[in-house]
Amino acid sequence: MKTKIIILAAGKGTRMGSDLPKALVQLDGRPMIIHLIESVVASNIDDLPIVVVSPDNREIISKALAEYNCDYVIQEQPLGSGHAVACARQKIPANTDNVIVLYCDHPFITAKSIKNFGEFITDAVTIMPTELGDYDDWHQIFFHWGRIVRDNKNEIEKIIEFKDASPEEIKITEVNPGFMCFNNKWLWDNIDFLDNNNGSKEYYLTSLVAMAFKQGRKIGTINIEPREAMGINSQEELAIAESLVS
Repeated sequence: MKTKIIILAAGKGTRMGSDLPKALVQLDGRPMIIHLIESVVASNIDDLPIVVVSPDNREIISKALAEYNCDYVIQEQPLGSGHAVACARQKIPANTDNVIVLYCDHPFITAKSIKNFGEFITDAVTIMPTELGDYDDWHQIFFHWGRIVRDNKNEIEKIIEFKDASPEEIKITEVNPGFMCFNNKWLWDNIDFLDNNNGSKEYYLTSLVAMAFKQGRKIGTINIEPREAMGINSQEELAIAESLVS
């Protein structure tokens, strides 16, 4: 099975209070994206992962990753995760089976999980949810994440972003780290149908889950533990991540 990996790294470090791009904020003495890239390399499923960067951070990120074999795509405007992935379309070979999307600010995902993800057979999309049980203690960092919404048969129906969620949906404790694995053909057949009718006016990659559900596709899942799912968007979250470094 041929799998390609796309890493979204166009974000700025504004919410981190950093002059560096978010990808290069230090965790345990190394940029966050290095932790991720090393797991990608160890997974041994893609020898040339694609890193989506912005016009402003392309040079500094490529220098930071100089010792790793990566390809780069520029997202000219910050129009959302769906748009960022679409920017990488021309870099995906036609004979690709799966396309994995990862985020530069998730340093704890393991090579094993990435490998399992890449080898999962899907006709549309597979996600990696995490079940928290509550938002107490350090789980509070997940509170503003997208919720996994299931139907009355317990099948995944959609992912609703926090800012678009109802009070009842906000109570859900199964959340979406953002990791997604797509059937290559299905992804490119459907990504152009994304719209930006949401609170952020962005093209959400997660909207493809609801699209697949409406088509009658079963959404695959590979559950991971909260620590592995953790993303870092603030100094407070960075401090919690430092405390979880093993």
